[in-house]
Amino acid sequence: MAQDCIFCKIGAGAIPSTMLYKDETCFVIRDIHPKAPTHLLVIPRRHFTALTGAQATDDGMLGHLLAVASKVAKQEGVADSGYRLVVNQGENSGQEVPHLHVHLLAGRKLAVMG
Repeated sequence: MAQDCIFCKIGAGAIPSTMLYKDETCFVIRDIHPKAPTHLLVIPRRHFTALTGAQATDDGMLGHLLAVASKVAKQEGVADSGYRLVVNQGENSGQEVPHLHVHLLAGRKLAVMG
């Protein structure tokens, strides 16, 4: 846990938050500045700053984040209508919290990227 990381503090219970899902590897919360009607964050419990720092030993954790996103999309009722998963990597991407996390965006037709 990084002492100054807001996501680490939420995961440890030091900052109250409603968790929509939690297990020993990750937890899911609603984004406080949603960009879509459904905007969730899938956050690993272990402090992990950037995807570029991933090693082969992290494959299980990274795959688990995607599996949990799928599970929570079903739980929230957006799996059938569609959703987008986004990982922002670094300052130029718009990453605001230096702790790897997956955004799940849904609830309306999202603009085509490209």
